[in-house]
Amino acid sequence: MTFDITKIARPNILTLEPYRCARDDFTEGILLDANENTHGPSFSGMTESENKLELNRYPDPHQQVLKKQICEFRNNERIGEDKIDINNLCLGVGSDESIDALMRCFISPGKEKMLICPPTYGMYSICGVVNDVEIVKVPLDLETFDIIPENILNKLINDPLIKLVYITSPGNPTAKKISESNVFKLLEEIEKNSLNVIIVLDEAYIDFSPIGSSLCTLVNKYPNLVVLQTLSKAFALAGIRLGITYSNYQISKLLNSMKYPYNISNLTSDIAIRSTTAESLKETKNKINKIIEQRGIVLDKLLKLKYVGQNKGGLNANFILVEILNKDLKPDNEIANKLYLTLAKENKIVVRFRGNELGCNGCLRISIGTSEENEILVSTFEKVLNDINNQLEL
Repeated sequence: MTFDITKIARPNILTLEPYRCARDDFTEGILLDANENTHGPSFSGMTESENKLELNRYPDPHQQVLKKQICEFRNNERIGEDKIDINNLCLGVGSDESIDALMRCFISPGKEKMLICPPTYGMYSICGVVNDVEIVKVPLDLETFDIIPENILNKLINDPLIKLVYITSPGNPTAKKISESNVFKLLEEIEKNSLNVIIVLDEAYIDFSPIGSSLCTLVNKYPNLVVLQTLSKAFALAGIRLGITYSNYQISKLLNSMKYPYNISNLTSDIAIRSTTAESLKETKNKINKIIEQRGIVLDKLLKLKYVGQNKGGLNANFILVEILNKDLKPDNEIANKLYLTLAKENKIVVRFRGNELGCNGCLRISIGTSEENEILVSTFEKVLNDINNQLEL
């Protein structure tokens, strides 16, 4: 099947053209075209670097410098002929804006559907409800937390109203990277069966996996593949809200036509550009390695505790998913939730209770902190968990 965007995108979206202004053609001189306040901000104490950002001016709607650096980074990671360029990228306010934009682009509200694979990231469902999109669920393999391509494909074949499939890799809360072979199998079977479906691979945590794990450079090879990434996790820039959507030229053009023209602020752009230089990327990798090292230390210590079961998830993110056991050494949601609340309320240590997620009975999701934070976590964790179970035995 030759990819045909006219059979997937909503008709009204296909008619869109990107917002244009005089600044697209002229960027120098006395700029009196955009109704900006040329006197500048009124608060005192601005630094020299802040002044250079020209915060009284609208930001660059195209962000070509930033996009070029991102492309160079990702192209250098994965060996092969498949490459991306700036025309494959659309930037958003975190991945959440991208998740929402894809629904608005490809799913007719109240008519068409999306598919998710629980346990998975909760914002897919929230965005689905907001956009009046019916949500179809095909669970992951609850032993491996990988997708089951045959189950997804069967659902797609039997329900042509499904237009988007959201897959998180590495998963949240599972920390498990979806196997490339399963992703490729699903993409190829969709093409073989001439299905008008887009696979959205959310790679928010991909940089905690081995270098070259991202599939973002393959969006031209597989035109119905869209990859989402963010600077919030591995780049430690959650506060700037910068998300990246990689897709083929046709999809990227639609997404860039849909987005608000100045969605990436001067402040966000400046920090993102500085964080994706060669020097900064090297330091980011050093910090990732520290997190991975600490992840192993924390997990090893926790798994030795009497009332901690198995590492339920994978080892491809900056968090772990561990089972909390009762006095009978069985995974227990009541114990896990009590541990979560006691750690937060009485010890000021906040983790995440995930026991209500499919396949995650009795589980806590624990982010990996600094070595000092992790030492406090482990020692407090053991004491509180033992106290809870001892109290229940009385």
